[in-house]
Amino acid sequence: MMLTDKNSIKEWHKPVMANQVIDALNIISDSTYIDATYGRGGHSRLILRKLGSKGRLYAIDCDKDAVKAARKEHVSDSRVLAIHARFSNVQKVLRQQAPDVEVAGIVADLGVSSPQLGNASRGFSFANDGPLDMRMNTDEDESAADWLRRVDQKELEKVLRELGEERYAKRIAQAVVNIRTKRPLETTGELASLVSECVPTQELGKHPATRTFQAIRMHINREIRELSLFLPQCLELLKLQGRLAVITFHSIEDRIVKRFMKSASIGAPGPQGVPFRQAEFRPTIRIIGRALRPNLEEINTNRQARSAILRVAEKIGDVHA
Repeated sequence: MMLTDKNSIKEWHKPVMANQVIDALNIISDSTYIDATYGRGGHSRLILRKLGSKGRLYAIDCDKDAVKAARKEHVSDSRVLAIHARFSNVQKVLRQQAPDVEVAGIVADLGVSSPQLGNASRGFSFANDGPLDMRMNTDEDESAADWLRRVDQKELEKVLRELGEERYAKRIAQAVVNIRTKRPLETTGELASLVSECVPTQELGKHPATRTFQAIRMHINREIRELSLFLPQCLELLKLQGRLAVITFHSIEDRIVKRFMKSASIGAPGPQGVPFRQAEFRPTIRIIGRALRPNLEEINTNRQARSAILRVAEKIGDVHA
């Protein structure tokens, strides 16, 4: 579905697990919060409803369109500062703006936003034919089309298998390499059609190119690396009792968040397997509850939420203790 009415973006884009996120952040009205993946601001709007006049929200996104939308929407709200940056640079950009600020909460929603999926020119979705781009930040790095022109078969197969969990990765990689000897793949429609020919069985309710598009997008935007860099910075920025809420949509991302939180909640002082006394362990966070998933009602009204997992942690100790 293409979105033509820009005024309806807020209604069309539904923040995933919105109530759970706001509850998890335990918002204090005069404190500072970070929406590290602003998107179209669904979570930010709910945070702002809870903030008083002395509260502060830093809205970060590497997508220029998202930052432009944030600045336009919140132009008269002095509590909001929208920043164009990767969330892996969250500590640097925040310290540039406010060197001594103490952050009470950080939220990161790692999904692709509905406006990105709905805009064919961005190349994230096979639902609407458009340029094979897939970059979150169109100012940097190579597009998906550029990468597919040069990637060797083994590397492509590895990306599809590891990031897309695609069982037909070898067959798809071979087809991409074969077709580019005749012509380059330049549109989402061309790639989706090629993948469909390679996948003999289809998962119920899922397009055969879903896993391939996901894998290529994650690789192009270095999403696993970005997340791994982001998480430790959150512990640096959060004040004691500050909350971190992360929504993932992919098993690899969820494992990274889960392991990070578990490790920080244990606070082992050295390599795993080395014996330490209990007094030597210095946990820096406590995990808040179990991992949360959207309820059936939300999944029925917002299919993008179906694979979402929310994990929450609270800072309880000094990272440098």
